[in-house]
Amino acid sequence: MLQTKKKILVAPLNMGLGHATRCIPIIEALDNHGFEPVIASDGAALALLKHEFPGIQAFELPPCRIDYNYKGTFFKVKQLLGMPRILRCVARERRHIAELVKKYNIEGIISDSRPGARNADVPSVIITHMLNVPGDTNLITSELHKQFIRQYNECWVPDVKNGTNLSGKLGHTEDPTLKLKYIGPMSRLHKKPAEKKYDLMVLLSGPEPYRTQLEEKLEKELQDYKGSIIFIRGIIEAEEKAEQKGNILYYNFMNTATLEEALNETEMVVSRSGYSTIMDLAKLGKKAFFIPTPGQYEQEYLAKKLRKSGLAPFSNQKGFKAKDLKKVENYKGLKEVSNIAKWKDLFSLFEGK
Repeated sequence: MLQTKKKILVAPLNMGLGHATRCIPIIEALDNHGFEPVIASDGAALALLKHEFPGIQAFELPPCRIDYNYKGTFFKVKQLLGMPRILRCVARERRHIAELVKKYNIEGIISDSRPGARNADVPSVIITHMLNVPGDTNLITSELHKQFIRQYNECWVPDVKNGTNLSGKLGHTEDPTLKLKYIGPMSRLHKKPAEKKYDLMVLLSGPEPYRTQLEEKLEKELQDYKGSIIFIRGIIEAEEKAEQKGNILYYNFMNTATLEEALNETEMVVSRSGYSTIMDLAKLGKKAFFIPTPGQYEQEYLAKKLRKSGLAPFSNQKGFKAKDLKKVENYKGLKEVSNIAKWKDLFSLFEGK
């Protein structure tokens, strides 16, 4: 008798593209270990994963928008004031997840930072590198975040527990109430030998209006840049498109294979300091310059940590100048934090072992 594969729902948060991209190796690992991965998300995150895995069943979840203050001022305060709306979003998403579990016989859930993607009837895992929330209201938001984490059977942290790590105090806590498993940094990319083709890659992602603002800022600042540039705008569309303008080759987005090739051919990268991007660049051992998203304390913390460690410089978005890129020469660049996820052991949760 043919044994039916267990369906595991993978549900990344739609906030930039990082949560979706770091789910790619998880989806591949599920398939390689005899499970049937199913995708659930919304917006650009869902579009990216559907593009990467056209043969996998995918569902749209109800969106929950975070209201970004235009200048990033009082971002955490606005988050707290908007908490009742966020809690309603979480409740609505859980009802939606419950329907999917029942209708499609889902037997496990892996949520990447979506607090509503869980169900009491099946083993549910949350992936997050942020166990402590930085910023002005960190005590309140950290405890609220931990309350969400405690509702899952396990919390997988994409970092190493001890020694040199990428997430710093964000991903490390002594709280014994959290069921943590450190699974090592996750990246969909691989380092490969390649001749240098580009002096600089601009790799954009993240929420609007900041993505567009940074795109316009960089276009202006890089007008007189001496060198070849590949500029990936981070806009997911039906087709991957390229356009050459002077010394800049523009892409709306790149799939995994194309991005991996281009990054291996690139000398230096300018990007946000999102954790998934940092994991990718560390895997490839890249030199980088970071520009944190305004008002996102997590990205600001990570950028400062990397600068303090002598790995990469950064600038705020408003103050960035093209000449700042010269600072990269004085930094070591990112290095891979070696740790291979033991997928068979991790997935045993869904086997009832």
